[in-house]
Amino acid sequence: MGTVVGIPIQPPVAENNHELEAGMLTFGVEYRSLDPASLEETYAGDADHLAELRATSPEGGFSDRGVSLHVRGTSDGHEYLRFDVFDDSPHYHYFHRVAPGEPVINNFIDFDAVALGDMLTWAIERLRTRLAPMLTEAGGGHLVPALDLERVGAVLDQVQVIAQKAQLRFGGAPAQ
Repeated sequence: MGTVVGIPIQPPVAENNHELEAGMLTFGVEYRSLDPASLEETYAGDADHLAELRATSPEGGFSDRGVSLHVRGTSDGHEYLRFDVFDDSPHYHYFHRVAPGEPVINNFIDFDAVALGDMLTWAIERLRTRLAPMLTEAGGGHLVPALDLERVGAVLDQVQVIAQKAQLRFGGAPAQ
């Protein structure tokens, strides 16, 4: 499903990423503004990644902005899922973790707003109802038995409010 890319994820900018811990998982809410220069800087240290970025970017480079929801393991720090609620190219990722020390598989999936509606609303609903199978798909199945779904739900309430405020503050439309 989606597209597998060899480029690793662009890490969250710590000072822009509001993190909320929910036991085994930590959720991050970050408003991101991407442009060709920031992406080039991220991958400048790896010629192969930089070449893939340039080969897969549209004419003039990739630019977009919006809220990102990060889902990572609290103890291992691995980001398993990311929902990029972007203005122009909304999408989400599975970051498949095959084994520690092995390269992470970045599975990029375009979001169909016509069929699925508002992406932020959809993403929060997926995290409420499909978190366990999505984590399992991304190689985080070992986290599922210890999830405290009541705690996760309470944190997702906060995530939704923070994400909606970020959309309003930075110019995106709030979720309905």
